[in-house]
Amino acid sequence: MSALWSVGAGLLLLLLWVRHRGLEAVLVHHRWVFVCFFLMPLSILFDIYYQLRAWAVWRLHSAPRQHAQRVRHIQEQVREWKKEGSKRYMCTGRPGWLTVSLRVGKYKKTHKNIMINLMDVLEVDSERQVVRVEPLVSMGQLTAYLNPMGWTLPVVPELDDLTVGGLIMGTGIESSSHIYGLFQHTCVAYELVLADGSLVRCSPTENSDLFYAVPWSCGTLGFLVAAEIKMIPAKKYVKIHYKPVRGLQKICEKFTEESKKKENSFVEGLMYSLDEAVIMTGVLTDEAEQSKINKIGNYYKPWFFKHVEKYLKDDRTGVEYIPSRHYYHRHTRSIFWELQDIIPFGNNPVFRYLFGWMVPPKISLLKLTQGEAIRKLYEQHHVVQDMLVPMKSLEKSIQTFHVDLNVYPLWLCPFILPNNPGMVHPKGNETELYVDIGAYGEPKSKQFEARASMRQMEKFVRSVHGFQMLYADCYMTREEFWDMFDGSLYHKLREEMNCKDAFPEVYDKICKAARH
Repeated sequence: MSALWSVGAGLLLLLLWVRHRGLEAVLVHHRWVFVCFFLMPLSILFDIYYQLRAWAVWRLHSAPRQHAQRVRHIQEQVREWKKEGSKRYMCTGRPGWLTVSLRVGKYKKTHKNIMINLMDVLEVDSERQVVRVEPLVSMGQLTAYLNPMGWTLPVVPELDDLTVGGLIMGTGIESSSHIYGLFQHTCVAYELVLADGSLVRCSPTENSDLFYAVPWSCGTLGFLVAAEIKMIPAKKYVKIHYKPVRGLQKICEKFTEESKKKENSFVEGLMYSLDEAVIMTGVLTDEAEQSKINKIGNYYKPWFFKHVEKYLKDDRTGVEYIPSRHYYHRHTRSIFWELQDIIPFGNNPVFRYLFGWMVPPKISLLKLTQGEAIRKLYEQHHVVQDMLVPMKSLEKSIQTFHVDLNVYPLWLCPFILPNNPGMVHPKGNETELYVDIGAYGEPKSKQFEARASMRQMEKFVRSVHGFQMLYADCYMTREEFWDMFDGSLYHKLREEMNCKDAFPEVYDKICKAARH
């Protein structure tokens, strides 16, 4: 009873302090208070609800039976929109704050919201090595479902809450992408409800134009209702090698060399300054040296990027065996390194042991509660960007990131980009090795100004025939946007499928210049 009184008294004092300082001041200057005491417990409740729901669906085998009925409901909504005169664009009815993107979609308030309640695994076909899923299935949910069956995905994008639909309509990448390409390149078929309410399946051999146009289209060609994704056999561990490298030229040479080796199951680089990095290579294995097993995903373990940094500080190489699912979601607990800006003491051993089991707070809840003051603060003094550039331009790209942003760590992730039709492909006629450079944090560059600096970055990326991930803030004009992306197939299909009255153009949906 005394413990309850203590907790109650503590909460009362906290509420009085918040009232004294003002809620907005606390949310802006002491955001960790709100995150630790409210959002983290609420995030746990969210996870429990979705886990119980997924378990119930699995036990009752209800997902495949209800899928067709749910799709028909979506078709009915689209046909009702047509009967009403097609007066407004359509979009999914999922609230904007539920998406992992930091951008808040204001179009949800003016467009016709089509409710899409599709969040289940439908079928695992072991013979074809394909899993069929609904678009709101998350990466955390899918790996938890497949791993006990002995399967995994070739590309498992990092954060637990990323959804299949978001990774197809946008894009997704992981440290295995130097072998398998982007997430879209591991998909073998999509099912969509089109602007006329019809249900269509597309693949490389069936409605192939639509199949190649869907990725990066951000839901502007139709509503995704199911996807078929390749599976590969899962193994228990990832044997990972850590190698510190110093000197920008040597870093780029070593990273390029390892990215070209197909015997590496995984390749990743973390740059801690312009001339300091740790390059990691990994292979899948069922055998492990017990003394070198590191269950990095356990709540009390150091954040992965901090763990990696020790190899740089100690100037030593190392080998570890990380359980596969821990490896796939190694950056989840710290949201890469974004959480250190929200909870500065989050990697402290005391905090990890006492509260680490509640980390991370849901990105969706962080968005929902950020308020206008925090949103503007982040917009002007914070960057979350992924730029995809040819590997041959890596050194020049890192120098540009350093001058224009000066954000560290930088995430380096190689990927192979095939010459398929669609919005994103190499400049030539052959498959090319690219790299994703991820910058997440507060720029230290003295001349940083959000709009001007990002436009300068976008100009550079266009000049090397690179691409900007569309979840992030984009400042390009329409002409610049379609100079970066190949819109030929996309525009052809929008014309043929009567999308122009049904969905906004992708540029109007995601670019700041179009939304302000």
